[in-house]
Amino acid sequence: MSRRVIVVAITIALSLTLCMQAFAQGAEHKGTVIVPSSSIEKPGDAGKRAHTNIRMFVPTAGFQHAQPLAGGPPFSGYFYETPASIGCVYKLTKAVAGCNPNTVTVNPTGGSKAIAIVDAYDDPNAASDLAAFSTQFGLPAATFQVVYASGTKPPGDSGWELEESLDIEWAHAMAPSAKIYLVEAASNSFTDLFTAVQTASSLVSAAGGGEVSMSWGGGEFSGENSYDSYFTTSGVVYFASTGDGPGTIYPSVSPDIVAAGGTTLRRNPTTGAFISEAAWVDGGGGLSPYEARPSYQSVISSKVGSARGVPDMSAIADPNTGVWVYDSRNGGWYIVGGTSVSSPLLAGIVNRAGSFATSSNSELTTIYNNIAVTTDFKDTTVGMCGPYMGYSAAKGWDFCTGVGSPKSYVGK
Repeated sequence: MSRRVIVVAITIALSLTLCMQAFAQGAEHKGTVIVPSSSIEKPGDAGKRAHTNIRMFVPTAGFQHAQPLAGGPPFSGYFYETPASIGCVYKLTKAVAGCNPNTVTVNPTGGSKAIAIVDAYDDPNAASDLAAFSTQFGLPAATFQVVYASGTKPPGDSGWELEESLDIEWAHAMAPSAKIYLVEAASNSFTDLFTAVQTASSLVSAAGGGEVSMSWGGGEFSGENSYDSYFTTSGVVYFASTGDGPGTIYPSVSPDIVAAGGTTLRRNPTTGAFISEAAWVDGGGGLSPYEARPSYQSVISSKVGSARGVPDMSAIADPNTGVWVYDSRNGGWYIVGGTSVSSPLLAGIVNRAGSFATSSNSELTTIYNNIAVTTDFKDTTVGMCGPYMGYSAAKGWDFCTGVGSPKSYVGK
């Protein structure tokens, strides 16, 4: 199981209760990172069940309340990310000095066809939470539909509910004109999740193409490549999170998936001005022991050898510099990180880019062909990650951030 520098709890609500008892009131920027039980891989899970990749940063000031921050962002003194600030940082909107989340207001626009989010269990408030998120940040109302992959409404799960809120809200934030499907699997078993992937693939294909985002995963296992065929529907590009700990997870290592890694966005703690982007220390990455190097990675064969290397590209994932998510079932507004953020966010950016590749392989070929184009990707060269912090961000592709983070819609 991956090393976790966090507080583990049975549910999000219990986690918050425990931490409220443990922390005194203090400055607003202080707090703790919480990992819900849904994000913990348990013994025996590999090859059978998936986990989420979410972490929450809860400011010390938030512990004065019985629930997460109420009223909605922006909050004075907090500089966590909004759709407009992410659009500014990644040059998806007109440049504004500092990209301060509390002052920048221009959101990304556009997007078309469909993005399908695949998650386990049910989030009964998904539609209303997405509407509240959109209203809060001035986004257009989403064209949104929940689909039960098994044909029957699944049970709820507090950790997966937060995951679902995150996924649909940030896919919509990056591509507000795309139709968003939330495809709910009956459970977090790979059997049920891959059934949901099939449903999602059919929905996106019927919409004329688009993306499927999977923010979950699990430890790699022998025979995993037999499942790669689930990610080959024509006209669909698949994204998956690389995980929130050292090493690699499936399905992000599949050669038919765009592996979404994680970064940290550094801001001036006084002014909120954006400083720079670095590798996230807990972002997953490395070499797959079971998947062979795909042809599009021949350009980095000197780094990966004969194995599939991940991530492919990255975006914000550090919960200490996280994004705002609204989840009414768990109390309100959260600051959320983990590579669960980067997968739907990148899927939305690629959707808005409008290239609509015929497959993940085609999309990845474009990405690796543009690896050195400075107007397409921001090459992250600072930071470290991996087992024993043995990987370093470096010029070009690396095991912490892949080709880097988005820089405009070009080259994607």
